[in-house]
Amino acid sequence: MFPILMEHLRVTRRGPGRPRSRPDRVRADKAYSSRAIRAHLRERGIIAVIPEPSDQRGHRARRGSRGGRPISYDIEDYKARNVVERSFNDDKQWRGIATRYDKLALTYRGGAVLRAITLWLKRLGDTP
Repeated sequence: MFPILMEHLRVTRRGPGRPRSRPDRVRADKAYSSRAIRAHLRERGIIAVIPEPSDQRGHRARRGSRGGRPISYDIEDYKARNVVERSFNDDKQWRGIATRYDKLALTYRGGAVLRAITLWLKRLGDTP
């Protein structure tokens, strides 16, 4: 699913021009630390800011010199990932989005848009 997600990704530009389809870097958690995902990002010239899980680190160490080099990533850049996580947590406070009971993607998207509107209205501060 990751390559399909990356196909649909668009990064808006400041000013005129069509959106870019290749971001500068991808920040992700340990669940996205597979060889296939890292290879896909490397092929596209995208910097991977993804830590290595301890079990993968152990498997690589056990293989010795055949295990490859340790994964390197910018730890300070990875710390900025929490902004995205916190925004997802705001969305998941609404049960309809957290449980994903909707059968149609259109209905789920409508719920996500409605939740975004309610969060936006709360942040305006001029509403009770």
